[in-house]
Amino acid sequence: MGEKPVTAVAGIGDTLGKRLEVEGFDRAYVLFGQFLLLKTDQELFCAWLKDICGANSKQAKDCHTCLAEWKDQFM
Repeated sequence: MGEKPVTAVAGIGDTLGKRLEVEGFDRAYVLFGQFLLLKTDQELFCAWLKDICGANSKQAKDCHTCLAEWKDQFM
């Protein structure tokens, strides 16, 4: 994950990425930290992502799946 921008995460395009950056989530690892704080719960994380940046259901689910797969592979 390293220093990749938040837009490197599946489901997060340029528009959502800019909205997340404004809220302080400028890097993939910062978004991953929020994912962990929400205990990797899909429902909680997707609801949070929709609230914070206006993601739709597919974008939120894609993002959660991406982060969950990364966690399963590397942690």
